[in-house]
Amino acid sequence: MASSQLLTHSVRQIAAILCALALLPGDANLLSQATQSTQVPPAQPSQATSAKEEAPRLSSEQLDSLVAPIALYPDPLLSQTLVASTYPLEVVQLQQWLEKNKNLKDQALADAAKKQDWDPSIQAMALLPDVVKRLSENIKWTTDLGNAFLAQQSDVMDSVQRMRKKAQEKGNLKSTEQQKVETKVVENKQVIVVQQANPEVIYVPSYNPTVVYGAPVYAYPPIYYPPPGYYAAGMAISFGVGMAMGAAWGGGWGWGCGWGGNNNVYINNNNNFVRSYNNRQNVSNRTARGTWQHNPQHRGGAPYADRSTARQYGGTARNDTLSQRQQTARNTQTQRANRQQSANRTSGTGRQEQAAFRESGSSGGRQQSGGADRVAGSNGSSGDRVGNRNVQSGGGSKNSSTFSGGGGFSGSNAKASSSRGASSMGARSGGRGGGRRR
Repeated sequence: MASSQLLTHSVRQIAAILCALALLPGDANLLSQATQSTQVPPAQPSQATSAKEEAPRLSSEQLDSLVAPIALYPDPLLSQTLVASTYPLEVVQLQQWLEKNKNLKDQALADAAKKQDWDPSIQAMALLPDVVKRLSENIKWTTDLGNAFLAQQSDVMDSVQRMRKKAQEKGNLKSTEQQKVETKVVENKQVIVVQQANPEVIYVPSYNPTVVYGAPVYAYPPIYYPPPGYYAAGMAISFGVGMAMGAAWGGGWGWGCGWGGNNNVYINNNNNFVRSYNNRQNVSNRTARGTWQHNPQHRGGAPYADRSTARQYGGTARNDTLSQRQQTARNTQTQRANRQQSANRTSGTGRQEQAAFRESGSSGGRQQSGGADRVAGSNGSSGDRVGNRNVQSGGGSKNSSTFSGGGGFSGSNAKASSSRGASSMGARSGGRGGGRRR
């Protein structure tokens, strides 16, 4: 009986093992299929990235509120302020610098500002202390304004036109002794243009948006506005003391509004601040007027509003993770190092050329390819060569350089022995001294 039970138990164990072996592959397949059926298909990287990085578009009403404090500025001052707002940290630096240099005025102030390592739009703002104060004291609004201008430049300019139209319809925007207001058609688009009455004098307008435009859909920026009693009777806009800009600005304002089309803000490379900056940065501009481009080198590490804009300009975004910020910092350092190396190579080449020129000038000689001629100078060599013919050197002083006109060929002594002659070797007498003509 015991052996029978043992046999039965053994048979059951063997049967259980066989069943397990038989079922295991099927269970594994079922498990694999079940896992695959429950997995969520991965999102396409491009779709996920673009959805996450797409710049948040501000509505027309939001933009109207954002531009309300400056929409009635004269066009040159408006574009100047919009460009400067894209460099908020340098705006703050400028305000601090102005507080430390209150003794500087007019041209002396402009000259000192041009020496600072700021974007030219910030340098130029030194002559507009009231505007700088407003921007720096309300830096969040300034930053939001700059970010909107970078992401939606054409929309921002359209918003300015909407606000001007509101003010005009309420009778609060019109020509005065400080400004000239005109309605024009630019590229089949009707726009309101505001200019200074005197191109060389700027009056910064001051107004309360609620009084000028009416109640907003979105709240106007919470910055200081003069109380109603501040304005003259019957006037919704007040003007401060006019500031002469002529000599300091040189070729006129550096930035202007290109109404129509894409509402491009253009840059005037003849402006003193722009020209000075270009000279220091070795920038060459072929045209006097071109479309303005944001320079991320003057952003100062201030984050952009979104990752899409940050990627466009090589900066960080407000919602970036720590790893993203660190990677951006590494990329920025690499770019700076590359620019520095390029600048060093360029300056090194320039120094070599200058050294070669000085060396050739000190010896008074220069050699042209093919041995066409060699001009003797302050080294006192006894003769020159023209082609393969010897020419007796002139009687100029040994201390005179060929380039100064004191040495080289003398009209009385220079003789060419070539059978073909070298009549052009004779020097003109008179103001040019011992020069020569080919």
